Amino acid sequence: MTISDHGEGRVVRVAGPVVTATGLERARLYNVVRVGEHGLVGEIIRLEQHRAVVQVYEDTIGLRVGDPVVDTGSALSVELGPGLLGSIFDGVQSLLTHGPGGAPAPFLERGVTRRALDARRHRRVHHSVEVGDHVEPGDEVATTPETATLTHRILVPDGVSGEVTALGSTDATIDDPVVWIDGEALGMRTRWPVRTPRPVATRLDPTVPLVTGQRVVDSFFPVARGGTATIPGGFGTGKTVLEQAFARWADADVVVYVACGERGNEMAELLEEFPKLPDPRGGGTLMDRTIVVVNTSNMPVAAREAGIYTGITIAEYYRDQGYDVALLADSTSRWAEALREVSSRLEELPGEEGYPAYLPARLAEFYERAGAVRTLGRAERTGSVTVVAAVSPPGGDLSEPVTQQSLRLAGTFWALDVTLAQRRHFPAIHWSRSYSLYDLGPWFGSRTVDDWDAQRRWAIELLAEEERLGNLVQLLGLDVLAPAERVVFQTGRILREDFLQQSAFDEVDAFCTLDKQYWMLHVIRHLHERLIATVTDEIAVEHMARLEVLTDVARMRSWLPEEAEDRARELVARIDAEVGGAP
Repeated sequence: MTISDHGEGRVVRVAGPVVTATGLERARLYNVVRVGEHGLVGEIIRLEQHRAVVQVYEDTIGLRVGDPVVDTGSALSVELGPGLLGSIFDGVQSLLTHGPGGAPAPFLERGVTRRALDARRHRRVHHSVEVGDHVEPGDEVATTPETATLTHRILVPDGVSGEVTALGSTDATIDDPVVWIDGEALGMRTRWPVRTPRPVATRLDPTVPLVTGQRVVDSFFPVARGGTATIPGGFGTGKTVLEQAFARWADADVVVYVACGERGNEMAELLEEFPKLPDPRGGGTLMDRTIVVVNTSNMPVAAREAGIYTGITIAEYYRDQGYDVALLADSTSRWAEALREVSSRLEELPGEEGYPAYLPARLAEFYERAGAVRTLGRAERTGSVTVVAAVSPPGGDLSEPVTQQSLRLAGTFWALDVTLAQRRHFPAIHWSRSYSLYDLGPWFGSRTVDDWDAQRRWAIELLAEEERLGNLVQLLGLDVLAPAERVVFQTGRILREDFLQQSAFDEVDAFCTLDKQYWMLHVIRHLHERLIATVTDEIAVEHMARLEVLTDVARMRSWLPEEAEDRARELVARIDAEVGGAP
């Protein structure tokens, strides 16, 4: 089927990224069209009798009334197959590098799209089926190495089933047939419309945490694999740094980083550092298991809206192969602003603060594509997509629409606090404003220690009490506190400064294992209980601040993971000897 089979129209109105055309009576909603002499990529977003409204994903400068608009007859889709890892794409999946992991390409010419996958590279194919086998959607027919640590599974597409009638070459490109099913060739490359969720067999309850190595996250407010989390915070509170820390340390097989509307210098830093950072999951660099979808604030605003769908579709593709994928979106506020700009060009009735009335529905559609699933296919294979989305509320106002709708949809809420950021407290996640709705206590209790959840609740409750006492001290002074309350005040400070604070740039402290987190918290709780048992008067309270053991408590973050338990037991013995008392 050729492009001309679907008809050609003409531009009758240009309003920024939105173009109105006539003559496309046979077009369907969300079809991709080519606009103007340069063939700019656009998508039909509204049909009005004999007119089609198109959002153009490239700069529309120079478009004129009367320019041609050609309907391609297909929805906006992404190219999927081996070779995506290490690549950098724009919002509509045009390749922005000279191949995976390569240097950034020069500026793309208008109307020119570069294939996402390298069609010339030959790959070693290992067949998983034999001639005569019956296969169904989701069944694995072959594998090919994609990186040193990840094997790419070639699956039967949805809607295809039958008998394997022939096998392809074991040395093939992505366009060569891998197998023939009922006489039809199946290759490594496929396409999928970005606005359509990929099918699964069953959705699973999110009961396993996505371990990030960040103490305030894993110990206090964990997110489940297949769950959703939102990170709202004002300018300079550390959203991007936190998401980049997740990209490096989170327990995910594949990372999809979607930069929608953020500043270009932040992305330049990411693209410079990720190819150099060693991958802690074994071998190669961090970029080897990362896919970046870039649409910064100086790139076409309409493509920013599409970029988030491009990212989630790629994430679902690797999920279907049985991998755990972390999708990091930075930020959904800029994505929502793109919706607002396009909506205003369409002259739609605005909702709250000028955002379109359908903003909640669009956000829900995005968040609902996260999840832990049993994939299609007869093999027992599970995968997950975990969505972590940053929100940039103007002036740090968490009551604005994007933040409030994200709170309604996300299972974990990490509230970044400007005051903490100004104190150089990283991560600047406020412990009394954040929460997690996932019940992960049973998993932590079975995989770590029985009292993990009880210890977590103790720490959160003590910090809440310390905050209450802090407000009292600001009004009346420290002398108003009873000795036991002063111990709570002191322990709260230790929790904040020695446990919750964590340096993303320290070689040891950047990642903290669950065992180390437990033993650090165990030491702090033990110290608190000993002090509560011994402090009974003003003199003892003043002496408490001069304990030599407090210096070693403050240095717990420098423990190596493998020595954490032994060091913790030694420190507990020192606390018993120096403080005395009984819990």
